[in-house]
Amino acid sequence: MIRLRWLVGVVTCGALAMSALSACSDKDKENRSGGVARTTASAGSGDRKMSIQKSDFGKTKDGEAVEQYALTNKNGVVAKIITYGATLTEVWTPDKSGNKADVVLGFDNIKDYQDKSPFFGATTGRIANRIAKGKFTIEGKPYQVATNNGPNHLHGGPKGFDKQIWTAEPSESAAGPSVRFTYVSPDMDQGFPGKLTTHVTYTLTNDDELRIDYQATTDKTTIVNLTNHSYFNLHGSGSGKDILDHVVMINADRYTPVDDTLIPTGELAPVKGTIYDFTSPKAISKDIEKTPGSPNGYDHNFVLNGAAGQMKLCARVSDPDTGRTLEVRTDQPGVQLYTGNFLDGTIKSGIGGKPYVKHYAFCLETQHFPDSVNHPSFPTTELKPGQTFTSTTLYKFGTK
Repeated sequence: MIRLRWLVGVVTCGALAMSALSACSDKDKENRSGGVARTTASAGSGDRKMSIQKSDFGKTKDGEAVEQYALTNKNGVVAKIITYGATLTEVWTPDKSGNKADVVLGFDNIKDYQDKSPFFGATTGRIANRIAKGKFTIEGKPYQVATNNGPNHLHGGPKGFDKQIWTAEPSESAAGPSVRFTYVSPDMDQGFPGKLTTHVTYTLTNDDELRIDYQATTDKTTIVNLTNHSYFNLHGSGSGKDILDHVVMINADRYTPVDDTLIPTGELAPVKGTIYDFTSPKAISKDIEKTPGSPNGYDHNFVLNGAAGQMKLCARVSDPDTGRTLEVRTDQPGVQLYTGNFLDGTIKSGIGGKPYVKHYAFCLETQHFPDSVNHPSFPTTELKPGQTFTSTTLYKFGTK
């Protein structure tokens, strides 16, 4: 549902943030080995301080400059985000032996994000997931948006939020370093009505949580469904190992069955006794070969247990090999589990050149349900002038 209140917990940005910020020289840039050239930090294990580092990430084909912000918390965990698509490019976390690896799929250059990326780490909108045949009606007026996924609309269209340059404002607080990204989508951008102003704030807390806060306002009734599309591999993005051994629990007793084009039928079906039952932890490999489709795999929305609009447990994932864990909490009504079904080895890791093959990563996209605008019984994605859309998702990294 749309939560009509001002965002709680968004870290505001101001002039004080700039004292923690410096531009990287070429020799100081991160070389993807896991270390960060800190602006406010000591490398000593007992004297770490959180920091924010800004660097140049190149230019788009249109000549627009792209910036990268590296956030480091007091524990030395690192998250990197670029202004192109407000995209999460790297997350460096330790395994049970203390060895760090980047656990999200991505690229080290803007050209590959423009040419090859299947939404790696992107902020997707203004409507994440699918709209059947790209058609919907708002206040009695029909709209037609692009059909860029077979017969359907996907993730905001050919030039959705993931392909825009966002402005960035870094800041630090006691919680941890953060960057607030802003994009103003004009009226009828990609066919959607209303001028939509969107803020996405990434905060890397000192509890090793990557917190993502979303906020949006409009000047005309429109629809909004925002998510982050990170692809996770707890082995490490350059490990060469797929995620079939990862153990997953999803806090959902129901899911939304779909047709052959992945559009919900409208039913909220129980997961018990089906291959979609993740209420008890199980390896992804256990039932994945029973999933339909070509290529097969999970690409389904789960109806999360818990009150709408309130923070709740969404999912837990663990890798028995490295001991890394990921816990997801959100106030959204649903989460899309996607198991990298369309990765086919043509895209390679920036670390070691390992090919990203089928089931090399999983996504947990917190969201409103797919095609909600065409299902009155689903949580609404409608946003009116004077209302504020807000949402929060937490990705907590750890080991066991």
